[in-house]
Amino acid sequence: MDSDDEFMSDPPSGDEIDFDEGTQDSDIGSLGGDFDQDQDGGFGYDKDILMSPNKPYEVEFKVLSPKDIQLQQDRQFQEVSSIIELPPEQVAILLRFARWNKEKLIESYMDNPEKVLEAAGLGGDSAASPKTKTVKGFTCEICYEDGPDVQTYAMKCGHRYCVDCYSHYLTQKVKEEGEAARIECPFDGCHRIVDSKSLKLLVGQTVQDRYEVLLTRTYVDDKETLKWCPAPECEYAIECPVKKRELNRVVPTVRCSHDHNFCFGCTLADHRPAPCALVKKWMKKCEDDSETSNWISANTKECPKCGSTIEKNGGCNHMTCRKCKHEFCWMCMGPWSEHGTSWYNCNRFEEKSGADARDAQARSRQSLERYLHYYNRYANHEQSAKLDKDLWLKTEKKMTSLQTQSNMSWIEVQFLDTAAKALQACRQTLKWTYAFAFYLARNNMTEIFEDNQKDLEMAVENLSQMFEKPVNELASLKVEILDKTTYCNRRREILLSDTAENLKKDQWKFNVEL
Repeated sequence: MDSDDEFMSDPPSGDEIDFDEGTQDSDIGSLGGDFDQDQDGGFGYDKDILMSPNKPYEVEFKVLSPKDIQLQQDRQFQEVSSIIELPPEQVAILLRFARWNKEKLIESYMDNPEKVLEAAGLGGDSAASPKTKTVKGFTCEICYEDGPDVQTYAMKCGHRYCVDCYSHYLTQKVKEEGEAARIECPFDGCHRIVDSKSLKLLVGQTVQDRYEVLLTRTYVDDKETLKWCPAPECEYAIECPVKKRELNRVVPTVRCSHDHNFCFGCTLADHRPAPCALVKKWMKKCEDDSETSNWISANTKECPKCGSTIEKNGGCNHMTCRKCKHEFCWMCMGPWSEHGTSWYNCNRFEEKSGADARDAQARSRQSLERYLHYYNRYANHEQSAKLDKDLWLKTEKKMTSLQTQSNMSWIEVQFLDTAAKALQACRQTLKWTYAFAFYLARNNMTEIFEDNQKDLEMAVENLSQMFEKPVNELASLKVEILDKTTYCNRRREILLSDTAENLKKDQWKFNVEL
């Protein structure tokens, strides 16, 4: 399917119509600011049903169900339809073509309606209610069926086919190719778009249902302020005012109605405090073969004669290349024959070439050791988070056992569930603090960050150890576990607030370009 971008860059006829000027709606609040917008633009919600930020690291967002999304589209169809006096199904095509920039669409349509209709694939007058009919002397150009009883259909463009072929074409487009918003006339070279009324006339309910789902997905995909929750089979979308240009200064973590937390910027799992650009660099670095090359550079050398990579597997410096049988000194890389009996005190070790080799190897090893310092701690918290999650899944069983053994009520044992959730959240945050720290330039702010990181890490370890105590000891530790849970959450809040505030102010200095 041609994308809207491609279609708008090369309209079927006339000059290019640009609907990308400015924003899709008005320029809404930045960095979690005001979230008000006109009703049809999608942000006119009552404040009491919005998720409003009350901490520096939180952003404002709204959770939308499929019904909410459909209602939001329908309001825009009706508003624009009443202004430009076209049927809602044709307005729907125009709005999708205009990427939901209704103000620009209305302005362009008022200036030159024929040009806009032609570019959007709706050239000609608005069609009345679509109907099928028989045509005398008709022969379908797809299946070559003819006869006086053959039901046919054509849009305003006049390209007529039998109902069976038209239905098969539309079914294939919707169910097999996943197209909906820009299904064109079956005639080769005709760019007229099939509207919803025509499609519903020609296909069954199953295809219609799939068509509606695809249109909803197109709407969310086209809107910069809307994204689907990435959790498997989750039907909710999130509306958030944070723009792409702001992602270096805010980490927009949002949550759907099923409590799936993810970053609105990149749709990965919550990675606060690291901005999306750093996360992308870090993940690439962790997956890239460059680290393997770094290890090879730090732990191996190449044969001076044939260039084969050789790893030293013993204490002796007398090396023999298995490939070319060349014998050389591991220390200075010179021919072994020149060393004679003096190989224990290699006099070529201090030569310039040897020193350069050692410096390069030392730099490579230092770089590798620095990376491993942060990666090992990142990976450790990632593994601990997985173990904590497994522990969390067993928490209900532990709570039941504690309730039985201590005669505590179900409400009284909820402190274990609270502690388990705190551990999971803190581990996730700690994991990403090491990716964040890897790219930080050293200064006084870095030291403050590392102090906050250390405090959170110590608090998490203390709570984790206490949480894993035998069930028969947990009742007497309830108050202490609650205190440590509160302390963990507080330390996490302090760390995230500090990093978020300084990100907004552009105070952090990184050793890479974001």
